[in-house]
Amino acid sequence: MAEVVLEKVNKQYDNGFHAVHDLDLDIADGEFLVLVGPSGCGKTTALRMVAGLEDITTGTLRIGGRVVNTLSSRDRDIAMVFQSYALYPHMTVADNIGYGLKLRRMDKSDIDKRVRKAADMLELGPLLDRKPKELSGGQRQRVAMGRAIVREPQVFLMDEPLSNLDAKLRVQMRAEIAQIQRELKTTTLYVTHDQTEAMTMGDRIALMKAGVLQQVGVPQQLYDHPNNIFVAGFIGSPPMNLATARLNRAGQGFELSLGSAVLSLPDTVLAERPALAAYAGREVAVGIRAEDMEDAALARDSSAQGRLRAKVTLTEALGSEIVAHFAIDAPKVVTSDTKELEKDAHVDGLLAAHQAINTFVASFAPRSRVRPGDEIEIVVDRERLHFFDPVTGVAVRS
Repeated sequence: MAEVVLEKVNKQYDNGFHAVHDLDLDIADGEFLVLVGPSGCGKTTALRMVAGLEDITTGTLRIGGRVVNTLSSRDRDIAMVFQSYALYPHMTVADNIGYGLKLRRMDKSDIDKRVRKAADMLELGPLLDRKPKELSGGQRQRVAMGRAIVREPQVFLMDEPLSNLDAKLRVQMRAEIAQIQRELKTTTLYVTHDQTEAMTMGDRIALMKAGVLQQVGVPQQLYDHPNNIFVAGFIGSPPMNLATARLNRAGQGFELSLGSAVLSLPDTVLAERPALAAYAGREVAVGIRAEDMEDAALARDSSAQGRLRAKVTLTEALGSEIVAHFAIDAPKVVTSDTKELEKDAHVDGLLAAHQAINTFVASFAPRSRVRPGDEIEIVVDRERLHFFDPVTGVAVRS
């Protein structure tokens, strides 16, 4: 096991494309860090530089305290798990798992011992004599994991290893990978586009956009305290609802004009975000998580000062919750971050008329009886609001 440290690491190609900008990242010994972001953000390029599959343009990479910039992949003591599994079709499961050890000319009895240990950990024992074509997708992924485990490397590098699996199997495999990593305590850098994988698997998350690191922290920190609109919109499912509002003084306090609704802000909101006072009389970008809204018909003793009125356009009954979609009359937030989020969600090409509508998504208790077409009131947890500068997209805090 070893610490992995990237200091001001850059990757610029001969054609001038700058894929990774001044990446500073410290992965602790035994930590499971997930590098997440939209397609083309530079996360896989960063992983390939750690693996030695891409040259570092500038900066320093250390593994276990040793500078490895110029070392070949085989000399870095790392093991990779690829998206494509990369299994040899003519070899058995046992031979696939132990092939790397065979290349090292390790004693056959030691190879068999390591293969058997990895197979037992991954529940592959009964399948050791089978060929890859006789295995399911999940079993093939376990074989790829086994091949990495038997190497007993200092670092695991995983490049979207679950993307070829169906949704149900992905849920199962992400739990298994996280459990195995915790048992082995091997330093792991895991790359994914799926923010749900990032939230459920990683000790910490590092989120990238356009080659630049946006925020690093434990999953709940990025969810509850996003540094900017991009982090707020990328982390969480459904994404955070965003709208442009106006902050006004109201006596000794403040209120928020969100379209036709006026939300009175509790004193705690300003106490926790003193920089927000500077936006009095100005526009501010407001974020509301789906779970921080509730059907007013189910809320007890809720103040009328914290309600939105809207017409429901769509409902999704999920058993544990009712997901309600509704349009609000507050303008959309438009920044480079929101454009990048729309591009990643593949909604940037929608008709202009549809794009102009600001649709919110709320998570109601399953007892809610709202239906499409209903005119309803929605209670907003005003203490859970998020505020961002409408131009820079940076979170407004202290």
